[in-house]
Amino acid sequence: MKKINIVKKNEDFARIIKENNSYNLKQFIIFVDNNYSGVYQFGISVSKKIGNAVTRNKIKRQIKNIIDKKDYKNDFKCIIIIRKNFLLKTFSQNESDLINVFKKFHLLKEDN
Repeated sequence: MKKINIVKKNEDFARIIKENNSYNLKQFIIFVDNNYSGVYQFGISVSKKIGNAVTRNKIKRQIKNIIDKKDYKNDFKCIIIIRKNFLLKTFSQNESDLINVFKKFHLLKEDN
């Protein structure tokens, strides 16, 4: 993921979570904000309850890998909050679930 496509500021996380509806699955929660800024951005949040730093960073790398495989429309910000059940499923199951949520929100370009 490029740096321009990452939500980093705590204010942005808080605003997006407060102002937008969520889509809940057992392994993650997704918030999408249509902000019309010209680029798409993703923010990933993994709680300390899930595991140690190595486990949390592994999960973040997996999510970034899933995100990098697809092309997205511009003008949105998406926050992905990981839950404990993420560890119970395989990478391919988590990937298909996340891609299906992106399709539901119409975040993917049509040619994929």
